[in-house]
Amino acid sequence: MINKGLKKELSLLDLTMASLGAIIGSGWLLASQAAAVGAGPSAIFSWIIGGVVVMLIGLVYAELGGLIPESGGVARYPHYSHGHLTSFIMGWAAFLAYASVPSVEAEGVVTYAQSYVPAFKAANGNISALGLIVAAALMALFFVINYYGVRSFAKVNTPVTLLKFIMPTATVLIFLVIGMHWSNLSVHGFMPDKSSGMMKMVSTAGIVFSFLGFRQAVDLAGEAKHPQRDVPRAVVYSLIIGILLYVLLQLVFIGAVPTDKLSKGWSVLNYSAPFAELAVTLGMGWFAALLYFDAFLSPAGTGNIYMASTTRVLYALGNNRYFPKSLSKVDSKTGIPTAALITAFVMGLIFLAPFPAWQKLVGFVSSATVLTYIIGPVSAAVFRRVAPNAKRPVKLGGMHIIAPLAFIGGSLIIYWTGWTVNLPLLLAMLVGLILYAIAAAVAPDQIQRPSGKSMKSGIWLVVYLLFMLAMSYYGSSVFGAPVNHGKGAIHYPLDLVVIAIGSLIFYYWGVASGYRTKDVDEVLEALDETKEAGAL
Repeated sequence: MINKGLKKELSLLDLTMASLGAIIGSGWLLASQAAAVGAGPSAIFSWIIGGVVVMLIGLVYAELGGLIPESGGVARYPHYSHGHLTSFIMGWAAFLAYASVPSVEAEGVVTYAQSYVPAFKAANGNISALGLIVAAALMALFFVINYYGVRSFAKVNTPVTLLKFIMPTATVLIFLVIGMHWSNLSVHGFMPDKSSGMMKMVSTAGIVFSFLGFRQAVDLAGEAKHPQRDVPRAVVYSLIIGILLYVLLQLVFIGAVPTDKLSKGWSVLNYSAPFAELAVTLGMGWFAALLYFDAFLSPAGTGNIYMASTTRVLYALGNNRYFPKSLSKVDSKTGIPTAALITAFVMGLIFLAPFPAWQKLVGFVSSATVLTYIIGPVSAAVFRRVAPNAKRPVKLGGMHIIAPLAFIGGSLIIYWTGWTVNLPLLLAMLVGLILYAIAAAVAPDQIQRPSGKSMKSGIWLVVYLLFMLAMSYYGSSVFGAPVNHGKGAIHYPLDLVVIAIGSLIFYYWGVASGYRTKDVDEVLEALDETKEAGAL
């Protein structure tokens, strides 16, 4: 039965605040500086590019979330459209991405605090051992809030997100009135690192990372009061607000930097607490104090949300029988899959060790998460083909155009992240497949083996991953390709054309590979029965 045992207690406001709360995290505090360092004033367009791509993906997920509202939907939609192999690859990528985000947000809190607690910074500029201990303590707090159930989560998250929204909005308004040096928009040129620098920042500066929270409403759909109505709305509302807010934040950051600080270019900027330190230079110590407070509240709120989402992804993977079935067991008192929550907490702690700095982990998370997002357009197109008469509370107009564009956009974001991130990511995917094969052989009663049909249906995705790895290696040096390997490179901007054409081929191959699985029949039938029962 769909979402068995989960308590349906989340309203449209709760769902919107979950997505918006995940969008307004450490990204608003740190990404504006990172983007300006790499792209100068043109970073404003980096946010627009990232926002447009994520909006295209979000529109597709609005239809998916209305069609099949299920907790951990990121791991379930490919299961329904392509079977086990495709779904496991996407679910494993989602697990890696989601499990690491609470670590990112905890590190964001500690990074901002380094400006007034020097002991949190190590000699090499990374987070010190003491800072990592504090980050781990924050993650323990996320665990406790989530342990007491989805109602406790909503009671904490919704008011916290409302407070989180106030500070970036106030920052935009105050800096526009008091702190703008409009001449900064042309210092060293509007686009000092050319168009390639602007594109690279979309993936590596925390821009796309900041927008990735939109799908929290989808992941919590199984606990919504009116999921087919409210989930699509929450996705769209949160993205529109997030895009507008981040573009304005980038504008005011660029304008607020003292012009004399830019004599050697944008690349030398190095604030530990960017907006707070700029507020001090403008003589607004009182506002800097509020920003330091929000530097705890915003990342902590987002980390709390992602702890919940990681738990739901593990719950879905347990339901899919890719991970032990115990992960899908829901506690009858709290309505929470407790084993999944504990696993999410432990994995988050593990991610703190190899990535002891905020931006070092952001690129990995961004690429892994976007990889999971691009299956959405493919699955949605498959459902249109195999279940054309299923009830869709939101039916996306122009799906035949928006879905392939979303897939191309997602592929470009992965490519822009570069070889140094994509290599470990795709190696991690390979490790996941090996572990899955071993587990299925050793414990077939716990881990379901993929059928021959699902194996055939997933070939396109395996080849696509190899294509993206090859492009990261042979592509342009501006996106991190190791050009000294002596084998030539596909230069910019021809590399973008190759990615776009290749993505179209893989998109249509992926759609053609999908089929009407037994599981999608069962879930659509269960939804029909639920609607009929509600009408009686």
